[in-house]
Parts: sequence; C-alpha cells; structure tokens
Amino acid sequence: MVFAAAVLVVVVILHWYLWLRLFRSVTTSAKARRIGRWVFAGLGLLLAVTAVGNRALPRRYEPILERVVAWPGYVWLGLCAYLALALLALELPVLLATRVPRVTRPADEGRRLLIARGAAITAGLAAAAVTGAGMASALGPPRTRWVQIPLARLPRRLDGFRIALVSDIHLGPLRGRSHTERVVRAVNALDADVVAVVGDLVDGTVETLGSAVEPLRDLRNAYFVTGNHEYFSGHEAWIEEVGELGLRVLRNERVELDELYLAGVNDATGGTVGDPPDYDRALGGRDPARPTVLLAHQPVQAVEAARRGVGLQLSGHTHGGQLWPFGHVVAASQPIVSGLGTVGGMPVYVTNGAGFWGPPVRVGSPPDVTLVELRSP
Repeated sequence: MVFAAAVLVVVVILHWYLWLRLFRSVTTSAKARRIGRWVFAGLGLLLAVTAVGNRALPRRYEPILERVVAWPGYVWLGLCAYLALALLALELPVLLATRVPRVTRPADEGRRLLIARGAAITAGLAAAAVTGAGMASALGPPRTRWVQIPLARLPRRLDGFRIALVSDIHLGPLRGRSHTERVVRAVNALDADVVAVVGDLVDGTVETLGSAVEPLRDLRNAYFVTGNHEYFSGHEAWIEEVGELGLRVLRNERVELDELYLAGVNDATGGTVGDPPDYDRALGGRDPARPTVLLAHQPVQAVEAARRGVGLQLSGHTHGGQLWPFGHVVAASQPIVSGLGTVGGMPVYVTNGAGFWGPPVRVGSPPDVTLVELRSP
C-alpha cells in the first residue's frame, strides 16, 4: 500500500505537469484544455494500473493486465519520463524568451503561445526520438562483453577460467520464450566453463511463465541465485522450477570447482519473506588458500562479501541504470552501477543485464551478457 500510494502521488504530479505544458500552456480554448485533462487522466490511470496492478490486484487478473495494459502502459511510462525531462530542460529558455518588454497585450499573448507551442513540439520530438532509440536497444539482442579480472590465489592451471555472466532477463508481460532462446544462444556461444545466472529471471508466476523459461535447459554447467523479483513472483516455486531445468541453485551455499570456490547467496530482499542471505553459511569454513567467486544479485551485497575475504563478486540488478539519467538514482543505493569496480578492496563486476524492467527502453545502457575471464595475478 505504501508503494502504491507513492506511485499514485508521482503519477498525479507528473501528469498534471504534462497537461500544464502540453495543453494548458499551448491553447486558449477551454474545450481543448478539458480534453487534455481527460486524456492525461486516462494516461495517468493506465500508468498507475501498469505500475502497481500486478502487485496490488489478485493473481487471476494477471493475464488481463498482460494482454491489455502492459505494452501501452510501459511504453507510455518511458515516453512520459522523457517528455517531462525535455520540458523541464526547456523551462528556463522559455522563461527567458517570454520575459521581453511588452508591446501590447495581444502581441504578448501571441508570442507566449508561439513560444509554448514551440517548446511542446520540440519536447515531443526529442522524447519520441530518445524513446524510439531506447526501445530499439532494449528489444534488440544482448551485446557480448568480455572482461579479464585478476583473482588472488587463483592457481596457474586455472588461469583463463571463463564464467558466462547473465542477469535480469526479466521474463514477463513484455518478454517471453523467444527472448529466453536468444539469451541462451548468446550465452552458449561464449563456450564458458561455468554459466552464472544472477537473479531477476522472471516477473510473474510459474503458471504463467513456465513455458517461457524452458529454453534454460540448454545451458551447460549453470548456476543460479535469486534476485529481488523472484521474491515478488513466488520464490519457492521458481527455485524448484529452475532446479528442474538443470540449473544448480546456490541458496547460501558454495561448490568446489577444482581449486576454486563458487558461492551464492540469496538476494538481500529475501529477508522480507524469511529467506535472507546468509553469508556465514555460504562462506564460512573455506580453505583460505583457495579463491572464492561469489554470485549475489545486488552489488551492495559486496560489503558483506569483502568482510569475509571473497576474491570476486559477480552481480546484476542495476540494469546499468537502464534509463539515462536515472542511473544517478541507482548510484545512490548501489556502490557500482555497471562494469568493474571495487568494494572494500574486492573486485566487483556488474552486468547491465539481458532484459529490462518496466518500460521497454534502454538509454545509455544496452543489454548484455558478459564473459568473465579469471586471470592468475
């Protein structure tokens, strides 16, 4: 309810501002302004239902939401975000342009309307162009990234050990089986020693998405840890489903791969449903002479991992920010948004993820799968 209330407040303010700049400021017609109010009231309702409907409404309404609401609602979310940004960027130029000496009231009103309409058209074209390019990026195939990371205590004979890292596939109302097949092909093409799927595989139940995940059977030597969206979607059922598809689920545990530990912890949000990350269970009692790679969905979990002497953490969750410039908001809660960094002296690599959440738009952070090559120091 708190989440729904916060979304409602943001939606109301956002759509009032868009109505003000795209209808109220550009016409003197009372009828046009009334039409605008109804248009943005409808779009605001669409956005609110899209944002909170799958959490607030009973599960039986999920198929209806997916078929009727999801695509238009999420596309509008991306478009209205960039409309608002463009209009905000034009506020100062519009203000300066209208603050010129008045000649006559009619002339001043005509100039004001001309400037307001020019700003609205400019913002609309800019938002449409950015959103269109962002959709092409988000809906396109994931790019392949390659990174070499020195790992302390890695034996020479394991130099070049390869991990295919993928996260945030986000199967759900906008992405289905064909997306999974494309991601699996991209991962298998890397011919890695190990595949690491670090959470946020789904946005929906096993009943609605069971067919969409089936291509994961084709992954070889694959390991999985939960993300926050698994806990929104029925984590116990998904953990069982993923295991039946042949992926080894690391629930606060580790495996030995020759002289290398591969560990996994539950997502940080698991504690809200009694399934928290347990770093001591996953990492305690290790041979200190062997290196450890930890799979954890959120980069912020590296704080606990670094305290326990982990050699490398692999994460996702951030989507690389997904929508520029909103990545700066992500950076306020996560120590690394994309790529390789360090936390407490420990290397952390964060993939952009292979899917998207919310609007099918990516600006400045294309989807990817990453080949992590471990090197002996």
